[in-house]
Amino acid sequence: MIYLHIPFCKQKCSYCNFHFSTSFSLKDEMLLAIKKEIRLRHDELENRSLRSLYFGGGTPSVLSVDEIRSLIDEIQKYFSFEEKIEITLESNPDDLNKNFLKELSNTEINRLSIGTQSFFDEDLKLMNRAHNASEAESSIKRAQDLGLENISIDLIYGSPTSNFGIWKENLNKTIELQVPHVSSYALTVEPKTALEKWIENGKVSSPEEVEQNQEFYYMKDFLKVNGFDHYEISNFGKPGFHSKHNSAYWKSEPYLGIGPSAHSYNGSLERSWNIANNPIYIKNLKQNILPKETEILSEKDRFNEMMMIGLRTIWGVDLGKINQNFSSEIINYLKQEIKPKLESGILEIENNYLKIAEKHWFLADGIASDLFIV
Repeated sequence: MIYLHIPFCKQKCSYCNFHFSTSFSLKDEMLLAIKKEIRLRHDELENRSLRSLYFGGGTPSVLSVDEIRSLIDEIQKYFSFEEKIEITLESNPDDLNKNFLKELSNTEINRLSIGTQSFFDEDLKLMNRAHNASEAESSIKRAQDLGLENISIDLIYGSPTSNFGIWKENLNKTIELQVPHVSSYALTVEPKTALEKWIENGKVSSPEEVEQNQEFYYMKDFLKVNGFDHYEISNFGKPGFHSKHNSAYWKSEPYLGIGPSAHSYNGSLERSWNIANNPIYIKNLKQNILPKETEILSEKDRFNEMMMIGLRTIWGVDLGKINQNFSSEIINYLKQEIKPKLESGILEIENNYLKIAEKHWFLADGIASDLFIV
């Protein structure tokens, strides 16, 4: 699979601290550089038949449809597409006007990941989003009207401008709109963001973990009743609408990341990442220099990653793979560390897969980190 990291974004959200360029003066040069990186690195994936292609990063929907199509054409020079390939475009609601969507419906793009965040204006103002609640809803309807029905939306819970009633309304609206996939995350306060300053100055309250816990478990039960599978801590999909792309990450399959800051993994021991600086990225590729760094994962790194990723999913961690791929020292370490958690019911083993008991999913990251080898 291929992940294209498109480093353009129209605004810097108050709850994140991303480095995406807000200037479009380099856009043409960036697109040329991305195409060159595709040409230079296409042989890094042994399997030339792609089952997923993902346009993500900043806000790829700020590209014109012709620019998106040109990137797809470049990839198809070196790779074939499986018959049921999933091709996702990350987008903001305010970019999804009728003309853009109409043109997009005539491309290979068959899935949208829309940064809805909330269907309430107060939440969106806090997050410094460019769209409003009306646009959040209408963008989904416009896409569906044009046949783009494989839609995932992002929803943020635990916002200080929200409450349990508003959160219920957000979820009710999701069902009303017949959205088949939801990615939902608790609002977190990142360092050096506007949200952190607002909390320090008393402008808004700090997110409350107790409320986030309550909203998480309500969402989990509510979406399950409405036909969704909770297949990863933050991801819910109706049957047939699970993200193929993200599932490949969680199952440690190889992927190629193209663009500034994009990460790649060969499915075994090697991980690489591109530099984040846009001008240096472009300059290096003009000189046929790959702007990336590579590391060989240690046994400890691979083990910790399996715990971190696997325990966030419905599938869990394959203990058979642990026994096949790790030393007896690590195997014995894991047996010792999981014993008290199995006895307390935090962890469970099903068909030789280690999983977090469903009622403890909200604490999955902390439970996984308890098992890390430091």
